[in-house]
Amino acid sequence: MAVTSDPIADFLIRFKNATRAEKEEFSAPYSKVKEEIARILKEEGYLWSYEVNKEDTRGEIKAKPKYLDRAPALTDVKRVSRPGLRQYVGAQEIPRVLGGMGIAIVSTSKGLMSGHKARKENLGGELLAFVW
Repeated sequence: MAVTSDPIADFLIRFKNATRAEKEEFSAPYSKVKEEIARILKEEGYLWSYEVNKEDTRGEIKAKPKYLDRAPALTDVKRVSRPGLRQYVGAQEIPRVLGGMGIAIVSTSKGLMSGHKARKENLGGELLAFVW
């Protein structure tokens, strides 16, 4: 497996590619951040489920994308903050994605959460990605 400099983007693109190919599930190497992103995507209705397998040395996350009448719940993803250019926002600066039809994923001092939850708790942080 190739080593990537941006594991979050790798996970999101694997998810996007799986939905484009109408796959029932996809897998990615495990990390705590990816597990938290999968949790948020499940809470927000983009995944049916995910499971973590840490039996081998690297670990793996397997996730099942959600489809509605054969159309994926996910339309697109956009990585915002990346290793070469970090993007930080205050609680009131967290953008609404497609007028509330999508979500922002934010890394706050209280962990990863969706943009509307961070806004509600008045927390800013690193703006990781947009999902819609």
